[in-house]
Amino acid sequence: MLRLLRLKTALKTVVLPPGGLILLSVLGVFLLNRRPRLARVCVALGLGSLWLLSTPLVADGLTKLTEHYPPVDGATVGPTVAQAIVILGGGGQRKFAPEYGGAAAEPVMLERLSYGAYLARKTQLPVLVTGWHIEADAMSETLQRIFGITPRWVDDAAYDTFQNATNSVRLLQADGIKRILLVTNSTHMWRSVHEFTAAGIDVVPAPTGMRTATFIDVLSLLPNCDALARSQIAINEMLGEQVRRFLAATHLRHHG
Repeated sequence: MLRLLRLKTALKTVVLPPGGLILLSVLGVFLLNRRPRLARVCVALGLGSLWLLSTPLVADGLTKLTEHYPPVDGATVGPTVAQAIVILGGGGQRKFAPEYGGAAAEPVMLERLSYGAYLARKTQLPVLVTGWHIEADAMSETLQRIFGITPRWVDDAAYDTFQNATNSVRLLQADGIKRILLVTNSTHMWRSVHEFTAAGIDVVPAPTGMRTATFIDVLSLLPNCDALARSQIAINEMLGEQVRRFLAATHLRHHG
């Protein structure tokens, strides 16, 4: 199973931008002598799409398509709304950060942890972190080091969102938890809510990293690395949701 999951990760790297578009452009270069018309189409499509997906205007538009939940209402959230907070892994980590002397979360994951810590202080609810091996360690250590919060539960055996849900719900239900505040990035929330609900727990979505309206100017049409990363994440979530629906409908993968 782990080999299949790693193969899935490798395929995503090849297919999603920028990898897939670069390969398309390279294919066009190889076809220049044999099929010049097709070659020009491949190069133009590859490089043109790469440019567009690297612009803030397109990246923010794609991101908006994946955001289905509003921010949680900070005025009403509390122990009566949920019984625990679950923070999902993802977004990168360092196995050893010399400045801290241990594992540390990178920016995207740190954004989730920061918001989860904010909700934990506001609600006084216990926290569960879920990720894969060193990822879970980095989450737990960062929460303790920076925010002074020690997770009650640590799941370090979840390679993807499906396993995040399965493992977390098993831990929570053993302690009588039936309703959670789920913290992850806004683009990832739709798929996450479906997985946790299917695993058998009630979910209050608490998305973070939401995008505001894009101001259309010259800069919004110029490519940059940050915009390309956002486009990649949005496309990954769009495709991931379709895969989730297919696997759920065919029962090839289900929460048992």
